[in-house]
Amino acid sequence: MPVTAAQVKELRDKTGAGIMDSKRALEESNGNMVKAEAILSEKGLASAARKSDRATSEGLVVSYIHTGGRVGALVELNCETDFVARTDEFSSLGRNLAMQIAAMNPLYVGRDTLPEDAGDVEDQDLLLEQEYIRDSSMKISELVKESIGKLGENIRIRRFSRFELSG
Repeated sequence: MPVTAAQVKELRDKTGAGIMDSKRALEESNGNMVKAEAILSEKGLASAARKSDRATSEGLVVSYIHTGGRVGALVELNCETDFVARTDEFSSLGRNLAMQIAAMNPLYVGRDTLPEDAGDVEDQDLLLEQEYIRDSSMKISELVKESIGKLGENIRIRRFSRFELSG
C-alpha cells in the first residue's frame, strides 16, 4: 500500500520525526498510524540510548514561577549544540521540567547523581523517576528520551533548585 504525503505530514506533526523516518515507519506499518508512531517511538528510544555518552556542554537555564509567585524553580538543561539549545522544543522541555520541579519537589536528578551519604532514596524524590505531571502515563526520564529522539542530540538535566516562600 503506497504511503501518501498527507499521511507522512500527519505523522510528522504528531511525532516531530523526520520526513524519511515517518515515511519508512508508515511503510513498515502498512499505513497504520498507531503502529507507525510505536515504531518511531521505539527508534527514538534506541537513538537516545546511543547518544547517552555524548558530551553536553551547551544548553539553557530555565525558570518557572508558579501563579502567585510563592513557588519557583530553576533547571540547568544541557545539550550538545547551541543550535538545539535555541529551539522551541528544547526550551519547552526546560519549562516543563521546571514546572515539574516546582510542583513535585524532587530532591535529586536521578540515582546516578546521588551523593554517597544520601542513604535510601525513594523514586518520588528523584526527578527522572517521577511521574510526569502533564502526562501520567510517562516518567520524566521517558520525556527526556523522547526529546532526545526528536532533537537528535543527547540531553541531560544537570541540576535544579526549587524555591518556596515559607510561612
